[in-house]
Amino acid sequence: MARKILAGLPYPQGATWDGTGVNFALYSEAATKVELCLFESASSDKPECIELRECTGYVWHCYVPGLSIGQLYGYRVHGPYEPEKGQRFNSAKLLIDPYAKALSGQVNWDYPLFSYNYADGKEDLQIDERDDCLGVPKGVVTSSHFDWQNDRSPETPLHESVIYEVHVKGFSELNPDVPEAVRGTYAGLISPASIDYLKKLGVTAVELMPIHDFLDDKHLVEKGLHNYWGYNTTNFFAPDARYSSAGNTGQQVGEFKTMVRELHRANIEVILDVVYNHTSEGNHMGPTLSFRGIDNAAYYRLVPDNQRFYMDYTGTGNTLNMRHPQVLKLVMDSLRYWVLEMHVDGFRFDLAAALARELHDVDRLSAFFDVINQDPVLSKVKLIAEPWDVGEGGYQVGRFPALWAEWNGKYRDVVRRYWKGDDGQLAELGYRLTGSSDLYQRDGRRPSASINFVTAHDGFTLTDLVSYDTKHNDANGEDNRDGTNDNHSWNHGAEGATDDPHIIELRERQKRNLLMTILFSQGVPMICGGDEISRTQNGNNNAYCQDNEISWTHWDLDERKKALLEFTTNLISLRREHPNFRRRKFYQDRQISPAKTGKQQVNGLEIKDIVWYRPDGGEMNEDEWNAGWIRCLGVLMSGKTLDDMDRHGEPIRDQTFLLCLNPHHENIQFYMPPCTPGSAWEIILDSRDAVTTKPQIVKPGDCYDMIPRSTVLLREAEEVKIESSKA
Repeated sequence: MARKILAGLPYPQGATWDGTGVNFALYSEAATKVELCLFESASSDKPECIELRECTGYVWHCYVPGLSIGQLYGYRVHGPYEPEKGQRFNSAKLLIDPYAKALSGQVNWDYPLFSYNYADGKEDLQIDERDDCLGVPKGVVTSSHFDWQNDRSPETPLHESVIYEVHVKGFSELNPDVPEAVRGTYAGLISPASIDYLKKLGVTAVELMPIHDFLDDKHLVEKGLHNYWGYNTTNFFAPDARYSSAGNTGQQVGEFKTMVRELHRANIEVILDVVYNHTSEGNHMGPTLSFRGIDNAAYYRLVPDNQRFYMDYTGTGNTLNMRHPQVLKLVMDSLRYWVLEMHVDGFRFDLAAALARELHDVDRLSAFFDVINQDPVLSKVKLIAEPWDVGEGGYQVGRFPALWAEWNGKYRDVVRRYWKGDDGQLAELGYRLTGSSDLYQRDGRRPSASINFVTAHDGFTLTDLVSYDTKHNDANGEDNRDGTNDNHSWNHGAEGATDDPHIIELRERQKRNLLMTILFSQGVPMICGGDEISRTQNGNNNAYCQDNEISWTHWDLDERKKALLEFTTNLISLRREHPNFRRRKFYQDRQISPAKTGKQQVNGLEIKDIVWYRPDGGEMNEDEWNAGWIRCLGVLMSGKTLDDMDRHGEPIRDQTFLLCLNPHHENIQFYMPPCTPGSAWEIILDSRDAVTTKPQIVKPGDCYDMIPRSTVLLREAEEVKIESSKA
């Protein structure tokens, strides 16, 4: 008996179950006919096809009574195949609903996924009419119901955050303390062992590498490799089922929600790394999976005078057309879905400059920024940009608008160069240590706009940064041509692993130096997952295709790795305990008089926010800042000038700290600067050791012997209290 098909509604787009049936809605302004294909199973090649006869505002829609949760579906969209005019319709190709909330199955390259017949020599100009439905994932009808158990976001202020960038699979795949059945999955990330580890480490947020359903590239599959990082999105709503231990017919949605709920319960936020700048369909020679076959000219930016080709600001073959209202709507609907339905706490936008391109240039007044700025949901979550793309003028560090934080690539580069021992880094380092006011203050932003990192998924790990002079990407199968050559790395005397105890000791100290720099800089620190336990990729700085032990976190910790973990945990704890390391406002480098602060004057001394010192104990002058040969310095951070209040309106006060940095290859006698009368300097940490075992006091005017390439953190303490604690 023929089904009864109702008109349905054009909104919401996607497949919406209401308890008695499913409403389907798909946008295509150039299609001539749209068919809904219903599948009994993922292996079925004879779907039931229903023509969508209603079209409202370019949205094709219908309502099918009797369908339920778990129904598999896809679309066939009819229209002209005229690549030179930007049209690539091919009804022989099954298409994924851009609004599908879950996908079942993976792309199978054995099927004819391309809309053209390459064999005839005309490349993409000749249509291929072979059916590919068995090679394409199917959309899954899902329900929004979930027992959130009164879930609440931790809502950690950004300036108090410590971000941990992590891969869902790689984090738990090799952890013997995680049940084998859930290793490498959303459930594995919230196993008791994983939660306990993250809580003890002290991070406030996990930044998950892409979990939107993504494509394993054909050229990688042919080499026996896989797309591990996931920056190749096929669908912007569906959590990838490869990370689900529960199933791939909608269960992945519930497992993802459970992960978020349990991380929130542990007071850990969830930030998603999202890729809205391009899709997995690639350039004009790529497969037809979804957007290309639904409405190519609407969804993608095409070359104006030859619409056969794509504008490529991403290095992946295509760029989404953020100037089109439907594409902008798609992205905003996706972002709101992940906040409202999946309860995530924020986003890190891959190649975010590509999202802001209007006619050609990156425009901070683009519609993308405007819409987010006024959105009552999205304007309240954490928004982090990777502030560059690969197009002309794409490097936009420091140029994103209010509300936005940025991966601070300038911070990464200068800190690497400084600790490598390069000349001429001091002036810029001063800005980076203090929150990069030169980049963000003029826009009304604060230090929290700077996401400070030295390593990330893209590039060397922390261990490899101090162990290799050059990249070693041979396992990627591209003759070591891929990956950047501009690493600012140093192997300290041997390329890769070594048994030389001197080199090993120096590398371990450099790791501690870099971690101390990150966690005691103003701004928001981000740690690349596994750096705290010396994860290595054996010199591979572009391990995007290494879904194996090269990329996964290894949990067999020797004494050195355990010591680094304890050291990192201690640094994070110190940062969280002391607001002096996570100021909300920029240093003013001003003198604060007692009349203005209401505090008593101490022996006529005036207090500054921050003071920079030479090793001889004197304040640095302008000429010394710009002298390329000067490297060693100390920075005094006053705890009495935070210029902030707590939730009860009380002034926030903290201890005063002195951070001394010596990237030089020789010992430095660092003479202690003045401090409050009756006080002295107490050493808290010295990177010469993983753990400072005993307190040490250095009085003003006395010197402390800093060993080569080391960092020392001291705090001001009253001598009476120091003596008391010793007793």
